[in-house]
Amino acid sequence: MTFTWADFVSAEPRFAETVQRRFEKHTHHVLATLRKDGSPRVTGLEVSFKFGELWLGMMPNSRKALDLQRDPRFAVHANPGEGAEMADGDVRVAGRAVEVMDEETLVRFAAEVEPPLPFHLFRVDLGEVVRTGLDGEDLVVQVWGPNRPLRTVRRGSGEDPPREDHG
Repeated sequence: MTFTWADFVSAEPRFAETVQRRFEKHTHHVLATLRKDGSPRVTGLEVSFKFGELWLGMMPNSRKALDLQRDPRFAVHANPGEGAEMADGDVRVAGRAVEVMDEETLVRFAAEVEPPLPFHLFRVDLGEVVRTGLDGEDLVVQVWGPNRPLRTVRRGSGEDPPREDHG
């Protein structure tokens, strides 16, 4: 089953807003794909939130596009920005990239985003969304996945084991 950005927004609106806002804070992010030999490839990327979807656009025949055509699994990490404060937390989205070949969708996307032409366009099929941040002295990790409720794990600065928040 496919899980779109709109599905995520419907399931966890506040969390989705936090994640989207974090991505929109900077233009360039970091995409991880798998090379032909299975080793990771990390490259820069811009993401777009349009029409209830999260989109990955890239230049024709770029290594990352070829990687995704061969193996659609990916993770994209939001640009952490300058410094190490990470006041808004650290966010990552993982899943499968579905290449869009439909001319109508490509034209509609190009009219909104105005990417360099020609381009590859991939729609994100969400597998996991993660936000890591600080709350006082606690490290807080929020994890959402399709058909699973949002899970929050807190880890104190001491030797305490992680605590899981429910609800």
